[in-house]
Formats: sequence, structure tokens, C-alpha cells
Amino acid sequence: MSYTRLTSPIDGITGIRQIDIGNIIQPSDATGLVTVTQLEPISVIFTLPEGNLPEIQQHLAKGPLTVLAYSQDNKFKLGQGQLLLVNNQINQQTGTLQIKAEFPNKDRRLWPGQLVNARLLLETRQDAITVPASAVQQGPNGSYAWIITPEGRADMKPVKVAQISDGQALIDSGLAGNDNVVVDGQFKLKLGDRVTILHGKAAAEAAAQSAQQLEIP
Repeated sequence: MSYTRLTSPIDGITGIRQIDIGNIIQPSDATGLVTVTQLEPISVIFTLPEGNLPEIQQHLAKGPLTVLAYSQDNKFKLGQGQLLLVNNQINQQTGTLQIKAEFPNKDRRLWPGQLVNARLLLETRQDAITVPASAVQQGPNGSYAWIITPEGRADMKPVKVAQISDGQALIDSGLAGNDNVVVDGQFKLKLGDRVTILHGKAAAEAAAQSAQQLEIP
């Protein structure tokens, strides 16, 4: 009877059985009886542009890096893990670097074969300045943003953008925390133009009107 008991070499959960009662099976069968999949911990493999490699190596030398996993629509955080390894070669066809992270997955929110959005956390900036990505414009001399001076006039400020994510631009330099940044209608501005700041319902109506105008060919 000892030959009728099978013990999995790993902890995990079983999937749909591959055979039914009455089937004839042999040791050489490729399908096996059932598939056991490990969930705790679980690994997530994702890719990043090869241009990020030097920055990843710089921060990795200081200690382990955190990886966050989100659902495909970015509405739900599915888990937090650590970077496990960076692949030893770059995919020359896509110019990307493959990265593997490991998650404890105690609540089993990550599932084998699931598609997720992974984010590698390199550093956390305190009191950082962010603006809507639409506020950052591109000119012949680089990136810039329109601000409103204390006199209510439009002024152009060169800015250095660290990164853009989820519609928000992280500003390295060029803006101060108390600057009033123009986030709508900036394409019509010229230096010195009088600008009126809208609040509440008036701002919402202006944004809706601007969006409607953009939709009209």
C-alpha cells in the first residue's frame, strides 16, 4: 500500500487532475497525475528598458530593492516583494532587461500565470514636487512649464523631469512648492499674458469645455 501514496516534494496547491478513475497509467506518462504549484513564496518576472540598468545597479549595491505588484488596471496592490535577480544578458531584439522578484504571497493574491504590473522601487523622495504630466511642455531648449506669477501673469520656467508615471511628472528642479502651475490651456499662453485662476465648479466646467474642443476635428 505504500506505493499508492504520493507525497509532493513542494508545498502548494493542486490543479485539475489529469486522469480519472479507470484510466490506465504508466510511469512513462508525460502528463502525470496532477500539477502542484507553489504559491508561498511566488516569483514574478518582468522587463525594464536596458537604459535603467546603471541606475538599478547603483541602488542595488546599497541593499535589497523592493518590488510592488499591482493588478492590470492598477486599482489593486497585490503584494510587495524583493528583487531576486537581474538576468545576465539583455534581449538585443527588444532592448529590455529581464528581472525576477520574489513575493511572500501569504494572502495568495498573486496567482500562477497571472498578468500584473510590476514596479521596481529604487528610492523614496520626501516632500517631492509633482505636477500633472500634461503641464510639462517640450521646447527647443528642453522641458518647461507655465506658472502664474504673483502679479497674475504667465511665465515660462525650464524644468528637469526625473520621471513620469501614472500621469504625474516628478520634478527634479525648476519649480518650487508654492508655484502656481498652469495645467490647462497652456498651449494658448504667451509670456506676460494675464491668467485667471479658476477654482471649484468653474475649473471643472473649463476643463470639460477644453476636452470637448479637443474632440472636435
